[in-house]
Amino acid sequence: MLVFVAATAAFSAPNFFAAASSAPPQFPTQRSEKTEMQREMEDRQRKEDNKKRQEEIKADTQKLFQLATELKDAVEKTNEHMLSLDVVKKAEEVEKLAKKVKEKMKEGSGKPVLGEPPPFPVPALERPPR
Repeated sequence: MLVFVAATAAFSAPNFFAAASSAPPQFPTQRSEKTEMQREMEDRQRKEDNKKRQEEIKADTQKLFQLATELKDAVEKTNEHMLSLDVVKKAEEVEKLAKKVKEKMKEGSGKPVLGEPPPFPVPALERPPR
């Protein structure tokens, strides 16, 4: 009976859990930690995505300029009593494309890619004299 009491005291709940928690985990998890290779791959993908988006913005901006020029020419051919349906359609195309360019620009305004310099130099803050 004395052996049973000693065994029960040795494996009581606080002592048992304390011993179990101090042991290293059998299967360590590394899901929360990104490896250096994963970070590099993500950075590379982000840079490629940014480059592709920038090329799309340039192409869309060129098309927007062309459409705006066509709209300007079409408006100059009209007078105060005549407004062509073509002019209204051109204006809608310009508006739609401008909105598309704006959305693409917003996509790129997220977290900056590491390793790239800021878009403009950041001035140092100076304290006013006392």
